[in-house]
Amino acid sequence: MIKIVIIEDEIPARKKLKRFIEELGLPTEILAELDTVQSAIEFLNQTQSDIIFSDIELLDGNAFEIYEQVSVTCPIIFTTAYDQFWMDAFDSNGIAYLLKPFSKERFQKAWDKFRLLKHPAAEEQNAIANLTQLIQQNILKKSYKKRFAISTHQGTYFLDTEAILFFEANEGVVFAYDCQGKKHLLSEPTLKEIEEQLDPLDFYRINRGELIHKSYIEKIERYNKNTLAIKLKDYKTHLKTSQSQTAAFREWVEK
Repeated sequence: MIKIVIIEDEIPARKKLKRFIEELGLPTEILAELDTVQSAIEFLNQTQSDIIFSDIELLDGNAFEIYEQVSVTCPIIFTTAYDQFWMDAFDSNGIAYLLKPFSKERFQKAWDKFRLLKHPAAEEQNAIANLTQLIQQNILKKSYKKRFAISTHQGTYFLDTEAILFFEANEGVVFAYDCQGKKHLLSEPTLKEIEEQLDPLDFYRINRGELIHKSYIEKIERYNKNTLAIKLKDYKTHLKTSQSQTAAFREWVEK
């Protein structure tokens, strides 16, 4: 029986992982589904598993805080929408780095690497030695969404990603604001799912409800001690960073 721990704060992502695991057709047991750094630390300090599937950005912080405080001996497959953490992942027992949204094929390849570690042959060990290079190549090959389909009672039209100033999540729905000042209702259910489809060099989530396009940033001002106000071209209202995102936003905007 392969004992598995899932550390993931998004319910759809957890369901997807569990479905892929079930489809393996192997004797597995999911010991826990955890969504915070604190709960993961408490559980892993008491329980050993064979493998961990771990998101990186969790509800209360970064998952690497877990592995700094807990001595994890099993392999970790990281599942995240952010490609900037892949080097840190391989310093934390990481054997694979799946960029969301990942396919069943990518999941299977990561799982196969885990199985190779349990029963390595000489040629399989060579494949594992090349893992970092392969992961980096996969990151470079990642393609991002070029346009969004907007459905109305009159039909469907398309909105180019490059024409979007920012995305806004409001009361369970997501809107896109374009450079003409128009507001479009999107079919994607969550802002995080949209974020996973966009180039992280172009788009950044400045708070829980807003994801902005770098190309349209016109001016950045200090709002208070730990918050910035962002003026976008052709949009009157300033958008504001959350305190937890301000420092990372400063780094991102200069890339």
